[in-house]
Amino acid sequence: MLKRILRATALLAICALPPSLAAQQAAAAPAQAAQGANDVTITGQVVDLNCYTTMGASGAGHKTCASACAKAGVALAILSSDGNLYMPVSAKPGDPQNSRLEPFAEGKVKVTGTHRMSSGMHTIQIKTIAAAT
Repeated sequence: MLKRILRATALLAICALPPSLAAQQAAAAPAQAAQGANDVTITGQVVDLNCYTTMGASGAGHKTCASACAKAGVALAILSSDGNLYMPVSAKPGDPQNSRLEPFAEGKVKVTGTHRMSSGMHTIQIKTIAAAT
């Protein structure tokens, strides 16, 4: 009888537990992504995230390093004229965006796309990209 009561109590305790944090975040992620999406046009400089954020390296004198880093897999991002960093993303899994930005490494670009703010990070799903004047 005692074993039966303990088993029932354990089962009730497990059923009463809240869902895990990971499950809650996964369920909320699509809603968060859909809330902040808007089409934008930004002008800025393509930067090598590692060198820019750790050493402040950017500009024409850093182009060779940024290109080499991008080819090695270091992420490129867009430093907009208002000072925000935009991380390029894709709606397709396994679709890295460095190849789209690498020709413009440390150069000025004009980008149109869908902007989202997620976990404090600006992202942009690039529609068009061209050298800016």
